[in-house]
Amino acid sequence: MEDADTPPPKPGWTFLTNHGHVLVCIATDPEIRGRDIAARVGITERAAQAIIADLVAEGYVQRTRVGRRNHYRIAMEKKLRHPLEQSHRIDELLTLATPGPDRVRPRSARER
Repeated sequence: MEDADTPPPKPGWTFLTNHGHVLVCIATDPEIRGRDIAARVGITERAAQAIIADLVAEGYVQRTRVGRRNHYRIAMEKKLRHPLEQSHRIDELLTLATPGPDRVRPRSARER
């Protein structure tokens, strides 16, 4: 029987990059630790920290230190980076990629 904290085996390829997977982890738990992100995504802790640094540097994630932990806030209005997806925003991606009760809902046009 598998441990609840053990992620399922990682397939050979996925539709999202590790950057996308890290963003989903942050969206479902804004106070998640880097080591927990690494375990869920299936990457090293160093790789997780590098991806978080990328997301912070490009303005997709804001990191705030709260005591000994980090708190993350995602810039939901930011556009996706690739030319094929630039007409879509982060909140749209996260609406599709976050599970059940943690699901992110896009803001209405009035809230933008």
